[in-house]
This record gives sequence, C-alpha cells and structure tokens, in this order.
Amino acid sequence: MAERTALLALVGRQSETHGAARRANALLLLDKGWSFEAVAEALFLDDSTVRAWRAAFALDGVAVVAKFDWRGQSCNLTSDQQAKLADFVDRRLCRSTAEIIAWTMLRFGVTYGRSGMIKLLDRLGFDYRKPKPLPAIADEAAQAAHIAAYEALLNSLGAREVVYFIDAVHPEYQSRPAFGWFRRASKPAIASTSGRMRMNVHGALNLETGHFVQVEKLTVDAQSTIQLLQKLLYANPGVHVIHAYVDNARYHHARAVKQWLKTQGVRIRLHFLPPYCPHLNPIERLWAAMHRAVTHNQYYPNADEFRVAITTFFKKTLPQKWRTLRDQITDNFRVVSHKDFRILA
Repeated sequence: MAERTALLALVGRQSETHGAARRANALLLLDKGWSFEAVAEALFLDDSTVRAWRAAFALDGVAVVAKFDWRGQSCNLTSDQQAKLADFVDRRLCRSTAEIIAWTMLRFGVTYGRSGMIKLLDRLGFDYRKPKPLPAIADEAAQAAHIAAYEALLNSLGAREVVYFIDAVHPEYQSRPAFGWFRRASKPAIASTSGRMRMNVHGALNLETGHFVQVEKLTVDAQSTIQLLQKLLYANPGVHVIHAYVDNARYHHARAVKQWLKTQGVRIRLHFLPPYCPHLNPIERLWAAMHRAVTHNQYYPNADEFRVAITTFFKKTLPQKWRTLRDQITDNFRVVSHKDFRILA
C-alpha cells in the first residue's frame, strides 16, 4: 500500500519529470491487472520496456522509478545469441512472432514481448512481408529478346500504327479484404458474399491513350478473341496496323483466330509474349488497379451492383483518371531472373 501511495504521488506531482511519472503510471496500471501489452499500447511503448520497468521496480522499489535516468533497455541477447536468432529466423521462415518468441525463450531463457521482438527483428534486418510470386519458368534470353523487339517496334512505329495489350480478367462476386490503415482499437470487418458469379472480361489497352476495348462473355475463348479484335478494328478506322500483344493462352493460338486474321490482311498483327511472363503485359497492372478501386474492402449487396461497379471503372474511371493510372500501368519492362531472388522450396 505504501508503494502504491508513493507511485500515485509521482503521477500527480506537477514538478516530477515526465519520465518518472510515466513509469509510475505504467506500474500502477500493471497493479490494476492490466497486461504488459495493454499498458504498452496505452502509453505508446513496447511491452519489453514495460517489463524492464517492472523488473527494476521489483528489485529496487519506488526509488529507482523516481531517480533512475531511463535511456532505453539494452538488448537482452548477446551478439552471438542475436546471430543465432537471425540464423534460425532465416532458415525456419517463421510465419509468426510468437514462434520466434517461444524459440528464444527455450534456447536462451530470455522472455520477449511481441513489440519488443518486432523491434529486435527490425534491428537484425528482418521485415514481415509476403514473398513475391515468381514464374516457375523464367527464360531470361527470351525475355530480353522480347523487350528488345518491343522497343524496336516502338522506335519504328508509323504514324498510322498503334499498340494494344490484350488479356482477360475474371473478377468474382466476392468480398476481398485488403490491408489498410485502421484505428488500433477498432476491429475492422467486411460483409462477405456467398454468390459464385464472376465476370469474364476480355480486354485490350492502348498505353499511349488509355483507350480500352472490352468484350464480356460467359467464356473467354477463340470467339471472344475474334470479337475483341473486331472491336479494335472498328475503334481504329484510320489505323493501318494494330499491333496486339497477347499471352500464350490456347484460344489466342486457335485455328479460328488464325483463319480470321488472314481475312484482315496486315491490319492486325499478333505478338506473343514469352511463356510464363505476365510481367511483360502491362494490362495485368490495369487489373490490379481495378481491384484496388472496385473490389478491395468493398461490399456489394447483389451481383448486379458488382457488375455495374466493374463496368463503370472501365468505361468512366479509367478514361477520367488515365493520367494518374498511367504512372502505375507502365511498359517499364525488365528481365526477371531467379538469380535475383531467394526461391522458397
């Protein structure tokens, strides 16, 4: 009781230093039954600091709370232990902080709180993030040759020639939770949908103008490809040659598509991307922009509203905001090499 009274006096004393009052406040909250994590969150600290204050108080009482010049806690692990911890995290590919905390306690007998361990991992050079998806097959020579050919085409493009990038996207009528900034005390959630409907959009994008042509079909196939190419012809009446970059989906190689192209002379020329190289098709970045704007953290009460939102993005938002979106949807291509990444087994 006497110690509690002394701590209360430290908190209320106007002349007391901010640090001493803060430490006393933390200890009083612990005495009320608050957890180390809750106190740390309330006072904008890490829980390892609160644990250290509690340990110092247990050893030396109120005097150390009022007098010591707290300059932060030194690391509880030696340099050798930190190196072993870093090696463990690197080899184990740990998915949770709790797993690392438990290993540190078992191996070294040192207890860390979540925020304290996060700060230690940051000092050791670790980030919490997802691996980057990478094509399983990455032919560097084919990528380099494609990029060189594309740049040569742009440099030799005639006045009545245009370039489009073609691909298909299949947005599903499902709520898609996404990362965002929320108040720490809140519990953000998004209503989920149970429908299985999805749209099939076969689209073509001109990077120079932002012009977008689309065909919505029940199935993306050779016929949707032909309809899309026909739309490109109608939308570019004064153009002599339309260069269309496509991936190696079977319907792009279909016999019906090849026969239809023969009837168009040289007005449409298909250029095929190297296999397994979606990063060389800028329209993939348009799909990502669409999802960020329309589906992420968005709830639509019915499939019709969902469909309208997707269509509105392509017909209105895209042309209106093309100058901004152009910075995200670029043809700044590069060769992807497995040698530049740590491939997880």
